[in-house]
Amino acid sequence: MNPILELFFRRRGLLAGAALATLLGVAAMPAAHAESRLVQVDVVDRDVGQTLHVWRDHGRPVVAGRPGDRYALRLVNNSGERVLAVVAIDGVNVISGETAAVSQRGYVLGPWERAEVNGWRKSESEIAAFEFTSLADSYAARTGRPLDVGVIGVAVFREAAPLEVSDMRPMPRPRESAKAAPAPSPMAPALPAPESRRADAAGALAPPDMSAAARSQAPVARERLGTGHGARETDYLRIVPFERAGAQPDQRLEIRYDSYENLAAAGIVPPPRVASTAPHAFPADRDYVSDPPLR
Repeated sequence: MNPILELFFRRRGLLAGAALATLLGVAAMPAAHAESRLVQVDVVDRDVGQTLHVWRDHGRPVVAGRPGDRYALRLVNNSGERVLAVVAIDGVNVISGETAAVSQRGYVLGPWERAEVNGWRKSESEIAAFEFTSLADSYAARTGRPLDVGVIGVAVFREAAPLEVSDMRPMPRPRESAKAAPAPSPMAPALPAPESRRADAAGALAPPDMSAAARSQAPVARERLGTGHGARETDYLRIVPFERAGAQPDQRLEIRYDSYENLAAAGIVPPPRVASTAPHAFPADRDYVSDPPLR
């Protein structure tokens, strides 16, 4: 599958781009996901191949990770057209390493295409794997940007329709007294528009309030989880053309993440079950007494 990286430039007042596509393996369709309006986004535990369960915090999707686990973002194009998805983790563009903005490079998916983004892009043939780690050891914090650790962002753009070729007629020659307006630069950089930090939570339901007894068993919150700069892996890419239909995303999604213990302490997920330490009179039934092991 061919996710694409896009580099912006402006041409004749239209947003255009050159894109880089990486050849990635495709996994099975997940059972649970955070959003499926245009592009479906799932967080996948790469070590076990399972999609992380999506919880809801006042309508916002949240997943629980474990320190040391590798993970991937599975992108599924639910439309019959090409789309581009700009992906950011902890406020950092996963391709360029820049502080994230929706005008930056992203991944292009063909019609109905699925692919997995497994790490930070290091070159045209290599990535550094995404892995859950402590906030202090996250890539964002180690590069001086710890404020947005704990969130995955995806901004999706539709592709511009091809320009129609019309019957070109000569324009009337301007008078000598009229001053012609300067032509726009064909390589003027595209500027990102102001963006809201609100998560896209259409149709989401807030979780029910936890009982007082359940809250009393919730663990104490610890250091927040972040995404580290993991082991290097081979991952190839190629260049393809792509032109965005507009400057604003057609879909914007944010998925927050943290450790299960921290989410339980915040009342977002049920507290983990604690095994009782009290002895049981009949922990198991036996027909007869077995011999003790030899010393």
